[in-house]
Amino acid sequence: MSWTKAERYRSLRDVSALEMETLRTKTAASPWRFGYHIQPPTGLLNDPNGFTYYNGEYHMFYQWFPLGPVHGLKHWYHVTSPDLVKWTDRGVALVPETTEDSHGAYSGSGFVKDGELHVMYTGNHRTDDWTRHASQVIGVLRDGKIERRNVAIPDVPAGYTEHFRDPKVWIEDGIYYAVVGAQRTDETGCVVLYRSSDLDEWTFLGEIETGLDSFGYMWECPDVFELNGQHVLVFSPQGIEPDGHRYHNIYQSGFLIGKLDLKTLTFIHGAFEELDFGFDFYAPQTTEQDGRRVLVGWMGLPEIEYPTDRFGWAHALTLPRVLTIEDGSLKQRPVTEMTTLRQDTFLDESGTSISVATPERYELELKTDGLDFSLDLLQVGDESLVIRYDASAGELTIDRTNAGEPFATEYGTTRTKAIAVTSLHVFVDSSSVECFVNDGEAVATLRVFPSELEKQLRYEGATASLTGWTYQ
Repeated sequence: MSWTKAERYRSLRDVSALEMETLRTKTAASPWRFGYHIQPPTGLLNDPNGFTYYNGEYHMFYQWFPLGPVHGLKHWYHVTSPDLVKWTDRGVALVPETTEDSHGAYSGSGFVKDGELHVMYTGNHRTDDWTRHASQVIGVLRDGKIERRNVAIPDVPAGYTEHFRDPKVWIEDGIYYAVVGAQRTDETGCVVLYRSSDLDEWTFLGEIETGLDSFGYMWECPDVFELNGQHVLVFSPQGIEPDGHRYHNIYQSGFLIGKLDLKTLTFIHGAFEELDFGFDFYAPQTTEQDGRRVLVGWMGLPEIEYPTDRFGWAHALTLPRVLTIEDGSLKQRPVTEMTTLRQDTFLDESGTSISVATPERYELELKTDGLDFSLDLLQVGDESLVIRYDASAGELTIDRTNAGEPFATEYGTTRTKAIAVTSLHVFVDSSSVECFVNDGEAVATLRVFPSELEKQLRYEGATASLTGWTYQ
């Protein structure tokens, strides 16, 4: 269906209980609802927001349009977890209803001050002629709701367009810093930096100087943190053309590793690397607790229709990943707490040809001797998601050409990574696959929409050991 502007910008305050119950019933009828991922109760989920450890729990918010699988008036939804695995639904935490966020409470981050969980987010306002205005707003979580504290950055500085959003706040030596994703007036992307001592007055420090002066037309969802003595800048550039096996999604997400000088705003760094070589990953955000840096991304992409749309909902968040830098490279591993979801072992076998029926949700570990193999997942008849390794080419390919209901085929149905493969660690959850390669050397995240029949797993190739655990 087509959505009018009026339909897209209805507030949750204007929706009846009966309408929401009808939407929930429609969503519940979907065959592709998740078992252990964060997903919306109805409507569309996108960017993870405000990811923070506070009062003994991880707090996660996410962008939410409640009324359907489209981008409209964005609210913030709230879930919490003691362990990053089992999440409790806390309901809507932020309804856009001020002048600043009249057309959406856009993405932002969380931090703790004076024993309270604070957030900074982008308020999206549209004038009568639909001119965009962005401001950065600070709020405080009280009794499950985010109360506005102040408008920290009311206007966009000279030299940048109103595509100015997604503040990520951190504290260093008692000073608050915030990076904001921006677009220069020449329509190239970058990130800028602000500083404050009290959250009330924010000083624009300028643009972080990178070696990527013309790299896409907008940089969304920036994140800066220190890891193993180096700085990491994560961001999601829009408008990058495909290059070999890289950059084939509609928008990309990646990182730079180097040293950031907060005085000169210079960032000396290595090459831009994608965080995920799968089909469905965007807008990641990190938090730190007890020295562990954890990343969660949006398992989806903007401007793409997904098969769940007809059931009135779309998207999920990825599994949390622990980030480390080892030998100069970024590693991403699933949080160890995932092992608490393991039920019975449905597969424990070694060989060159293995076939077994699988549950709907499971974890799989595969170890090989580095030679060719093919792993078919979610196999129903001629349908399957195929993971192939060509040792002579040194390439791992994920092929969803015949993996259930097709979608987004205009962006291709295969993704390939140049890597020498010795192990895979795979998580399957109803309509998603997350594949960690070589103990976190690379990751691929994707959605897949298989038939509602019993699924098979099939392995063919060099001798490998496979272990699989059922998840609830």
